[in-house]
Amino acid sequence: MHRARSGGGPVSDIRATPPSASEPDPGTEPSVSVAEPKQAPKRVTADPYKPPPQWQQWQSNEPAAWVVRIRPRQPAGVGVATLWSALATALLSAFLLGDGAGVNLLIVAVPAALGAYFAARTAGRRLRPWTCVWAAGGVVLLAVPVLRDAGWPTFLAVVAALAAGSLALHGGRSWPGVLLGSLGLLGAIGSGMAWGARGLRERTGSSRGRWGPVVRSAAVAAVLLIVFGALFAGADAAFADLLGGLIPDVSVADAPWRFLLFLLGLVGALAAAHTAAAPLRWDRLTVRPGRARARWEWALPLIVLNLLFAAFIAVQLAVLFGGYDTVLRETGLTYAEYARQGFWQLLWATLLTLLVIALALRWAPRGGARDRTLVHSVLGTLCLLTLVVVASALRRLDLYVDAYGLTRLRVSVAAMELWLGLVIVLIMAAGVFGVKWLPRAVAASAAVAVLAFGLLSPDGMVAERNVQRYESTGKIDVQYFQELSADAVPVLDRLPEPLRSCALKGIAANLEGTHKPWYATSWGEWRARRILAERKVDTFRYACADQGLPGMERDQYDEDAQFGQEGEISPSDAP
Repeated sequence: MHRARSGGGPVSDIRATPPSASEPDPGTEPSVSVAEPKQAPKRVTADPYKPPPQWQQWQSNEPAAWVVRIRPRQPAGVGVATLWSALATALLSAFLLGDGAGVNLLIVAVPAALGAYFAARTAGRRLRPWTCVWAAGGVVLLAVPVLRDAGWPTFLAVVAALAAGSLALHGGRSWPGVLLGSLGLLGAIGSGMAWGARGLRERTGSSRGRWGPVVRSAAVAAVLLIVFGALFAGADAAFADLLGGLIPDVSVADAPWRFLLFLLGLVGALAAAHTAAAPLRWDRLTVRPGRARARWEWALPLIVLNLLFAAFIAVQLAVLFGGYDTVLRETGLTYAEYARQGFWQLLWATLLTLLVIALALRWAPRGGARDRTLVHSVLGTLCLLTLVVVASALRRLDLYVDAYGLTRLRVSVAAMELWLGLVIVLIMAAGVFGVKWLPRAVAASAAVAVLAFGLLSPDGMVAERNVQRYESTGKIDVQYFQELSADAVPVLDRLPEPLRSCALKGIAANLEGTHKPWYATSWGEWRARRILAERKVDTFRYACADQGLPGMERDQYDEDAQFGQEGEISPSDAP
């Protein structure tokens, strides 16, 4: 390398020597050296063919296979019509449902059903026959609170209507589809709210300019209705009464309760719409059949059970032809003990028989035609014998009712026993015609049973049977009638005084203490109010509390309502 000396002398040839590592050459520019990058430590990779440790396997984010199988496809965006229907459902729920149950349930159900229809149409779902059947059944079940005042048939009808509506949205042919589909709306609450919120953000983000006129128009309409409605109400008393009956009475104190009803209506409507757009496919769940048993291993326990049923039925026939007096004399039981004790045991026997049939079908032999013949003959015999047991249980209950009257509990368990007998008949029919239709038929029979139970008016049946018992035996328990609803008023109105006033005292007091608007008043309550307005209940003239003490009959085995105990009086005891 050539260098020029500072003095400008001749350039000499100098061989450059490499500087030492510790002392760089002072006469040269420092050289820039690029340091070699440090090698990163080698990453230890797991063997792709080696499974993860057992403690990590439960942390897998992949859903279970059955969840993937029933998961619906991603629903389309929520439409404007669905959003307006959900809002209308929420507003009607807030204004109408806080005063009771009546025609308001049908009014609230209309926009909720429309929202589900719009969502299903947007998703491209077709209307199927069973969808119409379940939807119509849900609407008909809501007629029970419109007609009846009793709370327990109304509760059963509303629950059954929700289950029928859920089946209409989900569909379902198999046992998992029918059982889980009837509860499917509960699983769509969270997804329905998220779906509605996402659709609302999309709609408001793309059409902000169109929401202003809508809000302003609604506000102006509300102001005009309030101002001119108040003026017309002040100008005419009849118009004020009409307006007061049509408009819900909303106060500031009811604001939390109304807001809760608003949320329930909104959540329910969005859950129904989301289910209509993307229902869970519960029918894709398969229940594996049990391991088929050998013929003798499967048939021997059932044949023994059939023999036991046959022996019991033989005793019942002997009692039928020999008379109850002989059996009571031989057993030492009283009339009430024999009737009451047998009914509850026979009801449990019917329930357990259905469980035995389900387990027997699961482990039945499936080798061929001979196995099918064996299964049909053994289980068919068991079903026939069970029907006789059902008839025996109902006969026991009828004997007990003749002796001590009808109560709410007794009419409820009688209806339950009748429905169980119908289910056994359906199982027998499935053994002849096939089982594909059985899940839907059982669900439909349950809905029909609830509908019939409500329309027949259980409280009216209780009052009717006990009034007939009074006319034949001269004994009646007026104290029990205080617990009945307004549905019993037309029957109890036939009683002579003072029994009529004493029987209707509690019902009249309940009706006087409540003032419901038209949409929360059932037809049964309206009819009772009209009857009591025409014929007043006179509790001042008759001392009802002093009646019924002499000559009463106590039933120490009656635990359900103290019926037939205190307060049972005869005509000779009345003043």
